[in-house]
Amino acid sequence: MSGESGQPEAGPSHAGLDWPNPERNRAGVPGGVIRRAGAQGPRSWIQKVLEQIMDSPRQCVTPSEVVPVTVLAVQRYLLEDEPRDTVPKPPLYCYDVTISDGVYQEKCYLDPSLNSLVYQNILKVGIQMRISRVSCLYNEKRIGQGILCIDNVHCGETSDSISLETPFRNRAHQEKPERPLRGGKSHYLALWNNEDPYGDIWLTDKQPEEHNFSDTKIISLSHLEMTWTNRRNFPALLVRILHKSKLRYYGKPDKKMIEPYQTFLEVADSSGTVSVIMWNALCPEWYKSLRVGLVLLLQDYSVKKSYPFRIQPVPVDPQIKLISTMEICLNLRDPPTNIIIIPEKQVKPEWRLPKLNHRFTTRSELDDMPENCICDVIGLLVFVGRVQRSKKKENREDFWSYRWIHIADGTSEQPFIVELFSTSQPEIFENIYPMAYFVCTQLKVVRNDNQVPKLLYLTTTNESGVFITGHRGQPYTYDAKNANRPSTSQAARVEIQERNGKRHQDDEPVNSQYFQTTSTNLSLSNKIRILQGPHANPVAVPQPGASVQTKGIKPGMPSIFNRRANTNASLQGKARKTINDRWESQLWREKKFGLIDHLHYSHVYPESIPRKFMFEHRKFLSEQYNSQPAKYVPPEGRPPKLDDFKSARSLGHFEVTILGLNHEIAIDVAFLPMYCPEDIRTSQIDTLLTSMNYSCAYPQDTTGNDRLPGPRAVAGDIIKAATELDRVHIVGILDICNLGNNKVEVYLHKIYSPENTS
Repeated sequence: MSGESGQPEAGPSHAGLDWPNPERNRAGVPGGVIRRAGAQGPRSWIQKVLEQIMDSPRQCVTPSEVVPVTVLAVQRYLLEDEPRDTVPKPPLYCYDVTISDGVYQEKCYLDPSLNSLVYQNILKVGIQMRISRVSCLYNEKRIGQGILCIDNVHCGETSDSISLETPFRNRAHQEKPERPLRGGKSHYLALWNNEDPYGDIWLTDKQPEEHNFSDTKIISLSHLEMTWTNRRNFPALLVRILHKSKLRYYGKPDKKMIEPYQTFLEVADSSGTVSVIMWNALCPEWYKSLRVGLVLLLQDYSVKKSYPFRIQPVPVDPQIKLISTMEICLNLRDPPTNIIIIPEKQVKPEWRLPKLNHRFTTRSELDDMPENCICDVIGLLVFVGRVQRSKKKENREDFWSYRWIHIADGTSEQPFIVELFSTSQPEIFENIYPMAYFVCTQLKVVRNDNQVPKLLYLTTTNESGVFITGHRGQPYTYDAKNANRPSTSQAARVEIQERNGKRHQDDEPVNSQYFQTTSTNLSLSNKIRILQGPHANPVAVPQPGASVQTKGIKPGMPSIFNRRANTNASLQGKARKTINDRWESQLWREKKFGLIDHLHYSHVYPESIPRKFMFEHRKFLSEQYNSQPAKYVPPEGRPPKLDDFKSARSLGHFEVTILGLNHEIAIDVAFLPMYCPEDIRTSQIDTLLTSMNYSCAYPQDTTGNDRLPGPRAVAGDIIKAATELDRVHIVGILDICNLGNNKVEVYLHKIYSPENTS
């Protein structure tokens, strides 16, 4: 479609740069016009580069002057196939980078050969970079228009002073909604996954409205199921939303769909529950406004036979009929669907719409629940891991975003351990922190009782939802299990005061009914301690926050021949004295100078160390353990440094060197154990092998002294245990962590000797 119509088109978009017209205004020009005349004030480097491109007979130029510019935005989108492409290509995600030279802002196209800089978190918002080669991509359908392309860059450090007040040189770049520079897509995707809604096309202002039902004919779901094949027109449906799935983006390079989104709603009336599919442009218009529990009036929908391979979530109420033979389709056209949110005060008892029930489970009940069972949980967040990504498919650029969290509910010494994938709620997923009340619905139990220690955690499903603020008015607040709970502010205040020894008698009391176990009352401070601290219990799950992308690597069966401990001198963190204990095998002494290659990956960067939470710095800490944002957000005041926060690991870390079977290659990796003096099960952790399998360390018995040994004694025990594996062949499971900025870490997660590996 022609760019004159205002619609996106293939190739460079209408938001490019036009060539000179000296009559334009300098403070931002329509179409990106270049003004040659010498202007008052500082010259724009962006302007000079564009003039240099215009004067050059070549498409690519090296700027005559290379100066640092600031990165203000990095935005991702799917590029469509070119018309000349005959064979479909795999999805190619492109990036538009907004830069500022202090005079102008300019949105530029990043050459795909530089995409790895974004993947590795080297090219990110807030940094200064020097562009050493640029080109222009012309729009051949419109004379004199093109896009500035970045072909070669050097990325620097984060800028200390960034202004967002500089105007766009091309006023089209600030139009709403934002559009990508290339291709026919009308919107940007979230920077790190395809499930999160991103950008200004996603509306949030749909409000309930009272409806006059006198002229509206309603049909029940069960009646529709029996008659839909014989109908051409369908009466309205009056239903309640029971479940809402996360978004699915199904865009492909060869598909010319502007907004290829899909989401599922499970809705019900008194006669049954059915799946509703919302398609394409309706998703940006309605997705963020539709909540579980709302009552909808659906008109002008279509009905089709249900997809045979999709499994519907099981209704909480077994008396509700599950209708699986048909699906309701909502689309912007064919026919254009009419959706009305009915206010709860207008809902009549005679409609007999189902209530919203939940499957709230306590932590003490979880131990007896079977695998794949569905449940809801509520409690206090006590650990929030950093955001990680895992590939959906090999050789593709599509990723899942997830993080590990721990939730304590007071019914057990153990927390809920949750593998929290993105639920298309980035406003919550990116803003969770310890000591906040957290609700997560539709979780699935993952367990393996044959593993030692037993594996038990929860993971999100397609219909999972999360809630962290604004609990008042939510349907689950009427459940007998989130009754009589202290407020988040109360819990946070008590924890901080007890941790600092400052609790006073006149402090506001906290109702402790929910924080009782069957045998003893547990103090609130014990409930919301960080579990990676001095008294953590072992947990058989991947270490939360330890890696951006985890892969299991089996490098044959090499030998451990070198072990060094770097620990803190005090469990309380009063002094940061480094203790170095080292053991080397005789084999290592013989072979270490004759290696072909020695890979050094044992350094642990600050970003990988769990930190003790400070409520007053919750925003800063949340930002540090999130993925990088797509747009620069100025910090509030002078932010602290990550190293200012105490580590939640009292033992520091261990550097382990593993030698390959052929004694030609060695690799240094890090092992970060937890310190577990409380759990009886860890009393048998007396070798390096069992220490690795539990990801923890246990102090040996002290002679005639009831005091717990310090970290040096524990480190010494582990070093001593390492000698037992001299020349023992093992299989190592490594966690690979790419932190960006050329920072790569490799963690030794578990080791197995031949007798316990199949």
